Amino acid sequence: MAALNPQTSVLVIGAGAMGAGIAHVAAAAGHPVYLYDTRAEAIERGIAGIGKDLAFLVSKGRMEEAERAAVLGRVSAVTDLAQAADAGLAIEAIVENLEVKQSLFKQLEALLPTDAILASNTSSLSITAMAAALARPERLGGLHFFNPAPRMKLVEIVSGLATDPAIAETLYATAKAWGKVPVHAKSTPGFIVNRVARPFYAEALRVLAERAAEPATVDAALREGCNFPMGPFELMDLIGHDVNFAVTNSVFDAYFGDRRFAPSLIQQELVAAGRLGRKSGHGFYNYAEGAAKPQAQEEELHTADLPVTAVGDLGAAAALIGRLESAGVEVRRESGDAGVQGWLEIGSARLTLSDGRSASRRAAEEGIANLVLFDLCLDYATTPRLLLSRSDDCGHGAWGAVVGTLQRAGIVVSRIDDIAGMVALRTVAMLANEGSDAVLQGIGNAADIDTAMRFGTNYPRGPLSWADQLGLGFVAKVLLNLREHYGEERYRVSPLLQRLALRSQGQFHEG
Repeated sequence: MAALNPQTSVLVIGAGAMGAGIAHVAAAAGHPVYLYDTRAEAIERGIAGIGKDLAFLVSKGRMEEAERAAVLGRVSAVTDLAQAADAGLAIEAIVENLEVKQSLFKQLEALLPTDAILASNTSSLSITAMAAALARPERLGGLHFFNPAPRMKLVEIVSGLATDPAIAETLYATAKAWGKVPVHAKSTPGFIVNRVARPFYAEALRVLAERAAEPATVDAALREGCNFPMGPFELMDLIGHDVNFAVTNSVFDAYFGDRRFAPSLIQQELVAAGRLGRKSGHGFYNYAEGAAKPQAQEEELHTADLPVTAVGDLGAAAALIGRLESAGVEVRRESGDAGVQGWLEIGSARLTLSDGRSASRRAAEEGIANLVLFDLCLDYATTPRLLLSRSDDCGHGAWGAVVGTLQRAGIVVSRIDDIAGMVALRTVAMLANEGSDAVLQGIGNAADIDTAMRFGTNYPRGPLSWADQLGLGFVAKVLLNLREHYGEERYRVSPLLQRLALRSQGQFHEG
């Protein structure tokens, strides 16, 4: 399907940050835009905000003054919806209340041409339920932008049960013509991003609840070790705990109490205390003027000059061997058993990637007292930081030899308590698991899931692509070990992930 002609008028209802941002995007793409709100002062603020954003682009040399004036000139303030009766596309960005949205769409359906497209920017409400109140429900779809709309690339094109596929394709093509990265999604709680992203917050909160690491250490692990733009605690503070907690509760309730989406008592306490994050001045971190931000835990320097024996295949962590060699560490290589995860022997210690078991449990099961586990990283050749945990019986000397060897390679070592799955590994495995279920349930295909998470949340890699790179069998094993450790349904393995892991070349993405 073709995108809407730029001559088609676009009506945006709601002149807050999201509505004004969407109006900016549509006007920049050449459309005449009506910006409506029940409050005239809100429209004035919205248009002023668009003007400020455009002026910034001009100041940075990314837009000519004439273009700025043309874009701003295409935005018209309307205080009566009847003034926009010729609009071919209406996008609502109002309060997240189903009844209010249904009432608005019934009003728009009666006012606009019969071939007009109706779209909701809702982030959580059902498109199916919104459309149910309409005479022509097939003409309503979701057009979910991310804040700030002019800069965030992702747009989720959401289809309800009644949405005409041609309408969804037109919205997709239009979003693409507007310079966005659109993905198709089915109308289910959270759509793609707000559903698949839940483990990014939930696993960090679980680690904190078990007192395995402080927020600054968890944030550093995911930011520095895995290249996420922000750690989960930093991000929750930025979003606002009232907002983040409400979304988690909404998804949890919508999935009938599925424990995978269970809210956190820790976050509930923050909300109750009014510690909402940056906007209140205090969340996990204190944002008061002069307050020092806690630093990630770092191990003291250890001296180590021992040779290292690399046994078998280290898989995703293979680059760690070359890094040690480049730092002058002598590395000997020995073949390992097929199908057995490789490791590094450093003095009396064994160092290996976590597989979802705690270090103490794994040490007991494998008969290795001085066992040290390291966490997942995006690139072991360049990571500035590595999280380690050790078995309860690991001696101080063995621990020091491991830490000192890694420090020789320029790696900052952070120790966390012995928690199953550590931090990054359990987070990425759960993100991939949630993405797998989204594919299984037809919410989106694998390409759209990964695209949504990369462009909607700025993840360094799509979770399903990451799972492909790690090996689906390994990811499934991590989840199984977590489930056995906790005895919780929360960590059950997605049936699709299980099925693909059994194939000889099983992957979410072909090739």
